[in-house]
Amino acid sequence: MSMSRRLSAEFIGTFWLVFGGCGSAVFAAAFPELGIGFAGVALAFGLTVLTMAYAVGHISGGHFNPAVSIGLAVSGRFAVKDVVPYVVVQVLAAIVAAWVIMHIASGRLDFDIAVNGLAANGYGAHSPGGYSMEAGFLAEVVLTFGFLIVILGATHKNAAVGFAGIPIGLALTLIHLVSIPITNTSVNPARSTGPALFVGGDAVDQLWLFWVAPIIGAIIAGLVYRWLLKDD
Repeated sequence: MSMSRRLSAEFIGTFWLVFGGCGSAVFAAAFPELGIGFAGVALAFGLTVLTMAYAVGHISGGHFNPAVSIGLAVSGRFAVKDVVPYVVVQVLAAIVAAWVIMHIASGRLDFDIAVNGLAANGYGAHSPGGYSMEAGFLAEVVLTFGFLIVILGATHKNAAVGFAGIPIGLALTLIHLVSIPITNTSVNPARSTGPALFVGGDAVDQLWLFWVAPIIGAIIAGLVYRWLLKDD
């Protein structure tokens, strides 16, 4: 596939992930009378990855996440030279998705971005469960590590062909069930960046954690893969 087609697929897939996942939190979980709860949001995130893995994964590889691109590169499963263009497109897609969510949400008269937000990630006072920065950092590292191990294992040449999207989507659902109360769940720097830029304030100040921790988790997973699941 040409790079332009691959990047277009990454843009579409990342947009869908952020719009579907964060959109479910903003449109269908933020208001009690319409709420789908944490479990509903977790399922929404898993479904976005599952659906786009089959829709465009065969074009771009279906990363939709800078940490995934970096982890795959460390593992030797993705060209290092392609990481930067993938990450740039993923972040741009997340920003566009957050912009669309904000404008749709603004159609509700009582919506206030300062109060309702855009499903931005946070720790301390901005953690849904009041978890500390240290707790959030550790959770993001561990859960991103686990997510990359599932991705690398499910897409291994010896794994069942044609089913990788299912365990990957379910893994992301599980991750959100665990960590929405901790950080509102990132494991994806692009997903964190889009909403944070529009919410501003502490969401931007705390954004560093949702880049550093997922990337550390992804790098560790890539190194473990080279030892545990090496293709040869």
